[in-house]
Amino acid sequence: MTIKILPARLANQIAAGEVVERPASVVKELVENSLDSGATRIDIDIEKGGAKMIRVRDNGKGIPKDELGLALSRHATSKIHTLDDLEAIISLGFRGEALASISSVARLTLTSRPATQEEAWSCYTEGRDMEVKLQPAAHPVGTSVEVLDLFFNTPARRKFLKTEKTEFTHIDELLKRIALSRFDVTINLRHNGKMIRQYRAAKTQVQAEKRIGAVCGAAFVRSMLKVELEHNDLKLHGWITTPEGARQQSDLQYCYVNGRMMRDKLINHAIRQSYETTLRPDQFATYVLFIEIDPHQVDVNVHPAKHEVRFHQARLVHDFIYQALAGALAQSLNIDERKQTESAFHHADENQTSHSNVSSAVAIDQQLNQAVENTASYPNKVSTASTVQINEGHAGREWQAESRPRSKSASKPRERAPTSSPSQREVKAYQELMQTPDMTKDHSSVDSAAVTSEQPALAQASAKAKTMVAKEFGKAICIVEQRYLLTQYDGHCFMLSIARAEWWKQYGQLNPQQGPLTMQPLLIPLAIKVEDELYQAQQEIQPMLLKLGIKIVEKDKSTLMVMAVPQPMRQQNLQQLIPDLLSYAAQKCETNDPQSLERMTKWLANQVTVEKPSYTLSEAVQILGELEQLWHGQLPLDDSNLMISIDFTDTISAFKL
Repeated sequence: MTIKILPARLANQIAAGEVVERPASVVKELVENSLDSGATRIDIDIEKGGAKMIRVRDNGKGIPKDELGLALSRHATSKIHTLDDLEAIISLGFRGEALASISSVARLTLTSRPATQEEAWSCYTEGRDMEVKLQPAAHPVGTSVEVLDLFFNTPARRKFLKTEKTEFTHIDELLKRIALSRFDVTINLRHNGKMIRQYRAAKTQVQAEKRIGAVCGAAFVRSMLKVELEHNDLKLHGWITTPEGARQQSDLQYCYVNGRMMRDKLINHAIRQSYETTLRPDQFATYVLFIEIDPHQVDVNVHPAKHEVRFHQARLVHDFIYQALAGALAQSLNIDERKQTESAFHHADENQTSHSNVSSAVAIDQQLNQAVENTASYPNKVSTASTVQINEGHAGREWQAESRPRSKSASKPRERAPTSSPSQREVKAYQELMQTPDMTKDHSSVDSAAVTSEQPALAQASAKAKTMVAKEFGKAICIVEQRYLLTQYDGHCFMLSIARAEWWKQYGQLNPQQGPLTMQPLLIPLAIKVEDELYQAQQEIQPMLLKLGIKIVEKDKSTLMVMAVPQPMRQQNLQQLIPDLLSYAAQKCETNDPQSLERMTKWLANQVTVEKPSYTLSEAVQILGELEQLWHGQLPLDDSNLMISIDFTDTISAFKL
């Protein structure tokens, strides 16, 4: 086949396939040209969803008469001139294809007048011949572009257009995004002669919030949080919402990079990760965010529609976005969490004082719940923190804080799992087992001699099992209830709590007994606002923090900068974890107390441990392998919450009856 250069008309129509997808694509290109021209007012008129007519008028700088024809040529632009300009693009458009592509598939009229001209000039072209015709016109300073009969000469493209309502909805959504990107520009939208949208220029914070409300709705405004973070040439600002503002679809997610609308995978991932512990999988975050970065550090020329960008320091940008959003969410949730915690503690203390007045029926239920909670071998431990507080007072709270790994659901501050109750079968099994006046006594301390022949076989087996301790984990047999591992060692069977093993793994990684933990510097130091009490606590426990691999420096009397943390804390929400750690240390730790470092280590292990709802056999074996490497023959096998022996004597005897 003979090689030929494509005719200009055909080349433009091919280019139009990338630039002009539907009427909304035309509106996007024309409005972005208006913004690049410095316009402060843009009027958009649409007829028949854009298929019949699209007119965009602005009050920008305008185009001189002798450049009007050139403006409709392919690859003609005033926005870049050299390779250096391409490597640091600050305008919305830069390829010089929009007007040429649009005019190749529609009838286009371009009218403009710069301030230096006394009269306006108009040029007309259509897809048949691409010839430009100039004539004088009446027009104020600025530019108007009128596009008629879109796809009139490409019927195959025209038949793929949707209904008038659908196409206009796409235009409306596009202008919402543009309205949020430029609060300083007035934008008016008409459809079939009727005014649909009026976005007035916002010069104050109140006016900006009104525009946000007009686009995102009143519910967004009620739950929105202002975000602002800056690091060198990287800046992020805008608004996000608390988890209450989440939606069932991703229709209120607006993100901009240097003023350009963006749907970038890296940005979306960082935002989703920051909401990971506060939203359910079927919920979507809502936000209006602006990222400003040195133009040399971002490439916007990687997608035909310019919806995606490529960051030269992608990891830095990702962590920066995550840290800004996670920090804002943590600060907003901290107040509510502290109020709830204080209320719960106050309520628990009142119950402790008035415990003697509680009716016997309620007391029995509370004792039963506690018995189930404190039984390490019980396969479905019930999370009853409030019950433990009632019966054990402050001791119960400390046990809850230092002995229980967190589950994924527990790490979500806005979600509260309902307190469940044991079934009737479980009640029957444990009522006889727990016939002791001291209900705070650990189940492992039940004297086997007190177990009579009338008690269930489960109680006898449990009493015998507590007297046997393994010297190693042994051979893994199978997973029980998706949370426990059945093992065999030296002819005996043992049940191991995988969640507790996970806790011991984290504790081993955080334990500084072999020397200070290795610090891992943060890509971006984290600034945390603290009160005087927490500031003083940080000063007092600084040596212990350094042993734990946590480096914190003071920026001023109310701001601390987190510079480095150990590896197990890397994926944590430090904006919330560090203040909580300082608060715990202020109450529980003293510099001269040798046990303070141990308490802090256990507390941190609780925070970083995530208890999964289910485990596989391979996951359990991997955790045990990591434990053996960490503890070097000094495994915590005497921990009855980790591993207990199982005696099948009574079960086997039952078969012989």
